[in-house]
Amino acid sequence: MKILIVGSGGREHAIAWSAAKSKNVQEIYCAPGNAGISQYAQCVDIGAMEFDRLAEFAQEKEIDLTIIGMDDPLVGGIVDVFEAKGLKVFGPRKNAAILEGSKAFSKDLMKKYHIPTAAYENFDDPEKALAYLRTKAQFPIVLKADGLALGKGVLICNTLKEAEDGVKEIMEDKKFGSAGNTMVIEEFMTGREVSVLSFVDGKTIKTMTSAQDHKRAMDGDKGLNTGGMGTFSPSPFYTKEVDAFCQEHIFKPTVDAMAAEGRPFVGIIFFGLMLTKDGPKVLEYNARFGDPEAQVVLPRMKNDIIEVMEACVNGTLDQIDLEFEDNAAVCVVLASDGYPVKYEKGFAIEGLDQFQDKDGYYCFHAGTKFADGKIVTNGGRVLGITAKGKDLKEARKNAYAATEWVSFANKYMRHDIGKAIDEA
Repeated sequence: MKILIVGSGGREHAIAWSAAKSKNVQEIYCAPGNAGISQYAQCVDIGAMEFDRLAEFAQEKEIDLTIIGMDDPLVGGIVDVFEAKGLKVFGPRKNAAILEGSKAFSKDLMKKYHIPTAAYENFDDPEKALAYLRTKAQFPIVLKADGLALGKGVLICNTLKEAEDGVKEIMEDKKFGSAGNTMVIEEFMTGREVSVLSFVDGKTIKTMTSAQDHKRAMDGDKGLNTGGMGTFSPSPFYTKEVDAFCQEHIFKPTVDAMAAEGRPFVGIIFFGLMLTKDGPKVLEYNARFGDPEAQVVLPRMKNDIIEVMEACVNGTLDQIDLEFEDNAAVCVVLASDGYPVKYEKGFAIEGLDQFQDKDGYYCFHAGTKFADGKIVTNGGRVLGITAKGKDLKEARKNAYAATEWVSFANKYMRHDIGKAIDEA
């Protein structure tokens, strides 16, 4: 088989690594890819939002399966473009990717189908949002830009003043562009956060192992929201009892709700959950693998990823049993100092060869590229250093040891990824 992967981050590197292990795969292409992905794939200089060019490339190279890694092209309708040309593609159509593309849509869906989530109101008028905050809100409160905002469009406001500033930022100053035309205001939930990724074929859902992300830039969960600074898998807080509840009240009902709405979902649903004192509730949905969740979940998966993805596209997922190793994985993101605000790029990365032939250690590239024969930094999140271990503590120790193997001028990381492991 010939595979095309669309995207350029650590998630796509993890997908390319998984696809390269498949016995069915002969050739892998990635558009646009990065320096690390080029180990497994031929990188093609076509942007992820250039749908027609990507589809033409897939036709020209007779690609058997295209895997869409990123949210923007999915929400923009890349799957519809590929399907119209008779190309096989893994990911939800535009009318299903709205599950991630509009927070207002997903909240309304949960309300209609009684899927547990935080209480909320949607607003498309900043004055009405402000009036609600001044008269009805209880603080802290959460403001969410409706559309895609690189994982950064969520503000937790402790005071009315912070909330008023947040409305201005999202709806008036358009910090996140058109993503802020509509805004969700919802109650602040407390508890443990857990991410659960799942494969879906439109009717059947098979969940992968659990993970936990660390969104804030700085140690102690301080600083700004980022795309994610590190993850661990599995979550010790995601027990068999929690899983049984989520399968019955959240996972299957979400897939059934999308089908009932005439929006059958095929691809990956990422469930962002909060384990509250009143039980698990949905924080958010994503319509693709999480980044850096993919970097701890995929190395633990025993299945051939291409077989599972084909089963999703063909509607035969009920015949697949997902299997995961009985171990743990931790990923620590190495970022450019100053991320997610302002940072320099173009620094040479040393020590990448240390990961060769080291079983259970992985270096997934996010913001990297080739320059003058060297691999240099090319983004806020640069590398994801993943290590496995027999348990979470060993995996964490291994991952942090491996972060010392690589260096670049403005290397920055959190030193408390997986701190919650000690509280389990």
